[in-house]
Amino acid sequence: MRYIKINPNDNVVVALTDLKAGEAVCGVVLKTDVPRGHKALLQDLPAGSNVVKYGFPIGHLVRDAAAGEMIDHSSIKTNLEGLLDYEYAPVAAAVTAAGAPRTFMGYRRADGQVGIRNQIWIIPTVGCVNGICQTLAERFRKETGSEEIIAFPHNYGCSQLGGDHENTRTILADMVHHPNAGGVLVVSLGCENNQLEAFRELVGPSDESRVKMFVCQQVDNEIEYGLKMLREIYAVCSKDCREQVPAGELRVGLKCGGSDGLSGITANPLLGVFSDWLVAQGGTTVLTEVPEMFGAETILMNRCQDKATFEATVSLINDFKAYFMRNDQPVYENPSPGNKAGGISTLEEKSLGCTQKAGSSTVRGVMRYGERLCKKGLNLLSAPGNDLVASTALAASGCQMVLFTTGRGTPFGSFVPTMKISTNTPLATGKPGWIDFNAGVLAEDETMPEVAARFTDYVLAVAGGEKVNNEKNGYHEIAIFKTGVTL
Repeated sequence: MRYIKINPNDNVVVALTDLKAGEAVCGVVLKTDVPRGHKALLQDLPAGSNVVKYGFPIGHLVRDAAAGEMIDHSSIKTNLEGLLDYEYAPVAAAVTAAGAPRTFMGYRRADGQVGIRNQIWIIPTVGCVNGICQTLAERFRKETGSEEIIAFPHNYGCSQLGGDHENTRTILADMVHHPNAGGVLVVSLGCENNQLEAFRELVGPSDESRVKMFVCQQVDNEIEYGLKMLREIYAVCSKDCREQVPAGELRVGLKCGGSDGLSGITANPLLGVFSDWLVAQGGTTVLTEVPEMFGAETILMNRCQDKATFEATVSLINDFKAYFMRNDQPVYENPSPGNKAGGISTLEEKSLGCTQKAGSSTVRGVMRYGERLCKKGLNLLSAPGNDLVASTALAASGCQMVLFTTGRGTPFGSFVPTMKISTNTPLATGKPGWIDFNAGVLAEDETMPEVAARFTDYVLAVAGGEKVNNEKNGYHEIAIFKTGVTL
């Protein structure tokens, strides 16, 4: 298969491999070369006509175009502008058969959560102690021989106001409660805005044998003091053992980045199939990057379980648009240069591909940034499209791993396993140290049921302890959403 017409109503085809001028596609002779992931027009159309992909308009032509021409960002413009009014028009979500119950080997925590890792995390309340936290992690890794002691430096915790300050406190508190951490050491400087006693109150009750905190300005030798606390935590969490738990205990974040024209054909639909399967097993998936819902938001809205969930989704969308407008920025300034190079021309095209990660299940919950999961099933989460900020938000909500599709490739990892799924085989072949699973075979000779079965097995293996590339490479990072003034 060298090209695909995704929906019978489409007036473009997408190249699954590089196509040459003179080749015939759907009875039309190509007038230009069409690289993999890009679109070719199937009929003559005048300027202003809609280009249709996935069965929906993805923008309009800015010039007359002939059948057989390649259509890219230079020849098409978004139809999106301004704020929109929405009406709830519920549609019945498809129901996926659960199939045989599946399990994985996880760590069941005292609070009822299940972790897929048993790490010790060192969390600074403020960026001033980043170096201390990194030194503690390095020293204790050498002392124990374990790579599962990880520091998470960040730039915040002081000189922030209002919402930014609360975002920092909330995300760090979410991390303390995360089930992938068998133990947590919180390190404070002492004079920062994010005062330790107030932070301790925000965290709330915790197991003091596993969660410890101290103020560097109040001890003589912060390194030796911190190491003593780490030894106490390690003595407890090193006794933890995996046990068999149902797949329905999984909470998985869905994210894409560096998308290309195959994202909505291979990797994102694969995640959609997996999401539907996991929800049917009683599990939870979370879709975020709100700006990349613009143009496809009504598909999600109409799958909301009730009017209240619909209204929460409308607020999710409009609040993010208002954020752009408050900062005098264009609401629909997307896709990125990498997206365009990969064949994505407009935000509608990007969003229609992006939202396929959510499959076809009913939307059960809508969360604010920093909010932790409380509903099983498919949830929506408020966060920007930025890869690390969004992935951090997914993990902070309680997701034990993030599934990250990409057509361009990226090496990063959040504070939970961040599995990279390539949209095309050349990327998987060229970057084996980045890519964990190749969905590009869906554009070649494998069927969705075959690939989905293999993918599900792999996700459960990772949940059971198999490491993904960001873990093997030691890439563990966090990024916190900042919207306001820094003092």
